[in-house]
Amino acid sequence: MSQESTQFTTEKRILMAMRKTLANIVKDVTPADRHLQSPLQDSTIEDIKMCFNLISAREYEIAKEAGINITERPRFIDEPAATKTNVVSIDSLIKKS
Repeated sequence: MSQESTQFTTEKRILMAMRKTLANIVKDVTPADRHLQSPLQDSTIEDIKMCFNLISAREYEIAKEAGINITERPRFIDEPAATKTNVVSIDSLIKKS
């Protein structure tokens, strides 16, 4: 494993840990009753959002540099391939009497 690959692996693990920890902190301080006010200040909430955005941006950069296509989404085995299209004629939708 090259040093660059090891660096990305370590950085990816750090980002995952930061995302998980930050999400758990938000869960812990979020009031169970939605009518209660959050103990966090609005500026702190905005800072947390900015952190999540920065983590996501860096994860995207790492995936792009590694040549990973992140636009693909999971699909079921029996689901048609995403590249195929299923064209339906409008005429077939009209009710014939």
